[in-house]
Amino acid sequence: MTESISLTDAYLVDALPEIWFVAVMFSLAMYVVLDGFDFGIGMLYATRTDDHEKETFLTAFGPVWDANEVWVVAFGTMLLAAFPRVYSRVLADHYLIAIGFVLALLFRGLGPELREQRTDERWKRYCDYSFIGGSFVAPLLFGTLAGRWVFDAPTLSLPALLTGAGLVTVSVVTGAAFLAAKTGPAVASDLRKYGITATLAYFLGVVALLATVVVTDAGGAADTVLSLPAGGIVVASVVAGIGGSVFARRGEYRAWLVSALALPALLSLLVALLLYPTMYPPTGLTIREAVVSPLALNLVTLLGFPSLLLVLWYFKFLYGVFSGPIEGGGYEP
Repeated sequence: MTESISLTDAYLVDALPEIWFVAVMFSLAMYVVLDGFDFGIGMLYATRTDDHEKETFLTAFGPVWDANEVWVVAFGTMLLAAFPRVYSRVLADHYLIAIGFVLALLFRGLGPELREQRTDERWKRYCDYSFIGGSFVAPLLFGTLAGRWVFDAPTLSLPALLTGAGLVTVSVVTGAAFLAAKTGPAVASDLRKYGITATLAYFLGVVALLATVVVTDAGGAADTVLSLPAGGIVVASVVAGIGGSVFARRGEYRAWLVSALALPALLSLLVALLLYPTMYPPTGLTIREAVVSPLALNLVTLLGFPSLLLVLWYFKFLYGVFSGPIEGGGYEP
């Protein structure tokens, strides 16, 4: 009887709320990294005019792009399970942005699916517009929402818009690197210029964002931005970006892909650092204040973490099956 009361009144592990914060941020990072290169491919699709080139792009990420969206569902589910007060406030305070993001995902997904249903050029052109537009608007809105959340800033403020623009540019970087690793040398050599240019644009945007936060103390994050951990993340990002650009110029596209994927991962780590220990800056809710009761969190942990491990195993299996370049190696000029 004493043990039952103890399990009800205490967490399985004293640091369980912080562990769930890490888990929520991990799912966010997985989404930004994996669906990020999907968005990048969609935006780079706009640079193609030949149908065979377009089909090459779609084939390169076709087996995995639907699965990558699982992580935004996981992010929302885990946030709801562990921090329902934050989940409700995020949706209530950012309702229009969230709806716009979902609609962008819808149009992004419908474009390639409907494109194959008819052969006339006008139909294909409108489907391409849907795919490209959704691939651009979705990361812009998702990043803007994150900027509003982290920096307690209005939608049209510099911190929010620069965060959205940063997610757009880093998605182009990862999309170009992914395509370079999955397709033939003709595609890779053509796309690396977009990836390198987007890397530079991303760094300029990050510098502008951090400078704005320091000057305005947006969300009370100025001290964190100037801290040693944040500086370490910025330095690591610079190393990854420069290293990736060097790999791209050398034609070492798999190494470029690893370096490119490190950028959104480090960006997500910076978001987690800026939030901690506050879970929702507009209300000042800390992790301990926003988390559910010990009994609920203990049950969610026992049920949810095995599911998370299963999802991770599935993605390891999926990317193992579809690793390597696509058959045919892409188009030849």
